[in-house]
Amino acid sequence: MNRIEQDMLISLNPATGEEVGRLPITPVDQIPAVVATARAAQPAWGQLSLQQRADQMRPFGDALVAAAEEVGTLLTREMGKPLAEGIGEAKHCGSSLGETLDELIEALTPEPMDDDSVSSTLVFDPLGVCAGITPWNFPLSMPHWTVIPALMAGNSVVLKPSEKTPLVAQAYADLLMPMLPEGVLQVIHGDGTQGKALVKADVDLIAFTGSRATGAHILESAGGGLKRVILELGGKDPLIVLDDANLEAAAKFAAMNSFRNAGQVCVSTERIYVQEPVAEKFQQLLCEAATTMQVGDGCVEGTEVGPMIDGGQKQHVEQQVEKAVSDGAEVVYRGEDIGGNFFPLTVLADCQESMDVIREETFGPVACVLKVGDDAEAIERANNTPYGLGAAVFGSSERAHDIARQLTAGMVGINKGCGGASGTPWVGAKQSGYGYHSGRDGHRQFAQLRVISEMRKK
Repeated sequence: MNRIEQDMLISLNPATGEEVGRLPITPVDQIPAVVATARAAQPAWGQLSLQQRADQMRPFGDALVAAAEEVGTLLTREMGKPLAEGIGEAKHCGSSLGETLDELIEALTPEPMDDDSVSSTLVFDPLGVCAGITPWNFPLSMPHWTVIPALMAGNSVVLKPSEKTPLVAQAYADLLMPMLPEGVLQVIHGDGTQGKALVKADVDLIAFTGSRATGAHILESAGGGLKRVILELGGKDPLIVLDDANLEAAAKFAAMNSFRNAGQVCVSTERIYVQEPVAEKFQQLLCEAATTMQVGDGCVEGTEVGPMIDGGQKQHVEQQVEKAVSDGAEVVYRGEDIGGNFFPLTVLADCQESMDVIREETFGPVACVLKVGDDAEAIERANNTPYGLGAAVFGSSERAHDIARQLTAGMVGINKGCGGASGTPWVGAKQSGYGYHSGRDGHRQFAQLRVISEMRKK
């Protein structure tokens, strides 16, 4: 776990425990002044056209691609994911920026709506100051998803990245800030204390990605001022494997989506419901897939799964697994335990709905297999959760589509992960989402919709 010493945030490599770097913690009593600076800078930025704002930010894409190896390596050292994924995250954010800016221009351009007597225009104006509070598991992508649409909507932004990955978030901001007017983007550092102070400050929009518990606290805190809130929260994603599924493909997906990023993904597969006729074969294939995945330091070539972000997260996963086993679950696969913050890839069978490993978010490299009977039972048990982020169904297309329409997740993949086509929103249901990101409608949540109307001339 990162340390705090003499008002400095010290970032540690989760794979080795070595210090990666340090940054000063933002004193809580300075946060109102930071927000005041953002508010003073916003009007001039908001008065620029969409094209002018995009033109100022467009060079950032090339700058991030050029720095991708350096920034991605820092990401891996600070967060732990394999180097190819760290560099890939940086490259993707940079290379896709132009397309994202064009998509934002289209989403935020005034839209006419007329009838026989009234001519109306939907306009998308700045909200003011956006507080962006982002997590550690994708420490470039998550700020990127927040900062770029907020800025394009004409807002100023105060970014508070996770205290577990402050260095890479600061590196991201350092590349972007020279292309913006002073005060339009600022970064504060610290833990939940700074996050709470930012939520309570004079901001107009809070865009948060993180845990359900923290999201609920933010919603409650923001309610008194009726501040706009976008919450992308945790998940407990189900995978349903039907008896007519391609089992090899389903098992390969289950292994990848349960174990990638050490299971530290909001749409990780955390519950696998397999119909009984194919359960034994699927479980065998899943275990075989797990044996091929290399766990280790993300900076070492060939590593596919890195460490937990810190000892606290590893302990959380250990406790869930140990309690499940004590309550009757069977460990049917457990990879090599190499110590430190690394958690061995684990496959559990005979899990029960009452277990914490099935009820609560695990966020670790654990695949839980549960046998089900018919389609109706699979649907009922998959929906038996307060979460509703993503889901997947593997089976024949028509049957899988029918099941997908009955699931209560915001995003469902059929014979694939839950991510949609370009331009679709990233949306959660139930307690996994309050508002959403991306796509036309997601981009518009960073703006104030106004309807300007006049009578049509006869």
